[in-house]
Amino acid sequence: MITALDHVQLAAPPGSEPALRTYYGEVLGMTETPKPPALAANGGLWFACGPVQLHLGIDPDFRPSPKAHPGLRVVGIAAFATRLAEHGAKVVWDEKLPGHRRFYSEDPVGNRLEFLEPIG
Repeated sequence: MITALDHVQLAAPPGSEPALRTYYGEVLGMTETPKPPALAANGGLWFACGPVQLHLGIDPDFRPSPKAHPGLRVVGIAAFATRLAEHGAKVVWDEKLPGHRRFYSEDPVGNRLEFLEPIG
């Protein structure tokens, strides 16, 4: 029986850790968590925000997916969108999901991200 989603892993190209550290840590406000030494040798980064965990693994053949994405629930979505835009991230609002405000953006390597907040 599945009891929870432990984490989501996105791929990233070699050498992208500095840009990803800035984006996920400083722009999104997530906390970088140490990888176990045996996994740290592979590169990449792990981040958390409360119970939400996001891992970025290095893939030498990286190509961002135009469709696949994690959905990240936020509080104060308008301010969050403004914060991303101020850091140069593209923000594309989408009104198709009933009961939610949401937008799409991309991290520095082109991974698609969905940010959403329930209405009411």
